[in-house]
Amino acid sequence: MKRDVITIDEEKCNGCGICMPNCPEGALQMINGKARLVSDLFCDGLGACIGHCPRGAIAIEKREAVPYDEKKTMANIVKAGPGVIEAHLKHLKDHCQDKFLAEALEYLEDNKVKLPKKEDLKMSKHACSCPGSKTVDFREEENIAQSGPEAKLRSELRTWPVQLHLVNPAAPYFNDADIVVAADCAAFSYAEFHRKFLKGKVPVIFCPKLDDSREAYVEKLAEIFKNNTVKSISIVHMEVPCCFGVESIVREALQKSGKNIVLKEYTVSIKGELI
Repeated sequence: MKRDVITIDEEKCNGCGICMPNCPEGALQMINGKARLVSDLFCDGLGACIGHCPRGAIAIEKREAVPYDEKKTMANIVKAGPGVIEAHLKHLKDHCQDKFLAEALEYLEDNKVKLPKKEDLKMSKHACSCPGSKTVDFREEENIAQSGPEAKLRSELRTWPVQLHLVNPAAPYFNDADIVVAADCAAFSYAEFHRKFLKGKVPVIFCPKLDDSREAYVEKLAEIFKNNTVKSISIVHMEVPCCFGVESIVREALQKSGKNIVLKEYTVSIKGELI
């Protein structure tokens, strides 16, 4: 079966081991000075280890893998003690993995392992996810312009997340939207990025050079374009050659979606000027 599983870039991994405590499932081990995924069976694909890698060596990819098994994972986890058990259960709860959480609690009860406070592990009754990838739409919030010497610039960002790897193609804000697909560096380089490109639009960002996810990005963008009524797509990239990959990925995704959507392209110079 195909499912989300972490992948580790051996060249980027320096063996610091920071990811280890953040994988209570025991899917990672240090082998020959590098972090290794030792078992697909124990990797739930939720990526608790990703945010703790200082070198960005860990990512999530969709590939053929054996199904994740919660009860076998729990059998591995209980050996590490109550702290690791609680970390794993909290991990499942924070990602609203109610099915796995129920299986984990059932395993603990069947094997007479002391349970954490049940009120801390109530099943979710509404959609949720980890804060980094939770779909948030706050476009209706008022954005009041300020003036005067103490005026503060206001963010025009109205949807979350923005990183293409994290966005949900089924997020409601993609429907009837003007979408801006931008290279990571563009927002840092162009001073008026929020006013010119974010206001009233739904942003998606990625790096065509450093993100090793071209095929996955094409598939995800194609799904967004195909399953939503998208009014327009604005592409914003830097003038450096590698950054033009943003355009080719978007065009390939658009072709794959079978849609005919207005496409606008903008190039930003390394001095921060709109070319």
